[in-house]
Amino acid sequence: MISVAENLRETVVQAEHKAHELARPGRYAVSAMLAGAYIGVGEVLMLVSVSPFVAGHSPAVRLLEGAVFPIALTIVMFAGAQLFTSNVMVMLLGALSGRTGWKDLVGSWVLSLGGNFVGAFAFGAMAHASGVLSSPSVKAMLAELVAGKEALAGGQLFWRAVLCNMLVCLAIWMFTRARGDAAKLAVLWLPVLAFVAVGFEHCVANMSLFSLAILDGTAGFGDLLRNLAFTVPGNIVGGAVLVGGSYWFTGRPETSYE
Repeated sequence: MISVAENLRETVVQAEHKAHELARPGRYAVSAMLAGAYIGVGEVLMLVSVSPFVAGHSPAVRLLEGAVFPIALTIVMFAGAQLFTSNVMVMLLGALSGRTGWKDLVGSWVLSLGGNFVGAFAFGAMAHASGVLSSPSVKAMLAELVAGKEALAGGQLFWRAVLCNMLVCLAIWMFTRARGDAAKLAVLWLPVLAFVAVGFEHCVANMSLFSLAILDGTAGFGDLLRNLAFTVPGNIVGGAVLVGGSYWFTGRPETSYE
């Protein structure tokens, strides 16, 4: 495992690569769409595999949801794609280091967020058309999950989003520190399991979930936009400020990166 300072340097290099890729916004957007689709894989897997346990009123439902959903972030990290919730941390560290600009940060955040939405919705449309989500137990679980999110107050959504992306970006941070694929897999899996099992809010996962509900007729775009109005800022605070800002403060060099 590398040190915090070394990990900070590696993350800044990642930010430089992302800033360089912004010169080809079409490619960047497609990579972001892939990330949105990969998050959708986790949502569909969770609905199909866990819904029978929901129907059976199993007390282990939350833990089962947490156990299967991390496949989403695993695919993103090992396949490579532009995920908004990790970009908020990486690009802030790049900007703070002076190796990338604030314009790069804004460009990355906007393109990855938009691309993630398109990818999540497109994957949701394909999954919906495939019929894998047509069973009564899946439909019931989808409606229950969306209704639960719609019932949350704005402040609850915001703070759940803060805590969610704190865990997600910790997973990304530890993934970079770890050496060996087995270790990387473990440190990705555990924090994501925690955020899903507890019920925190991930804006891209919500794009996927609400897209499925919109296509199923149990939610509208207004419901998704309300959720994103609170979860996007919360994810930024949790990932960029709590994780990125904290590790910048503790691991930054005494001299400039220049």
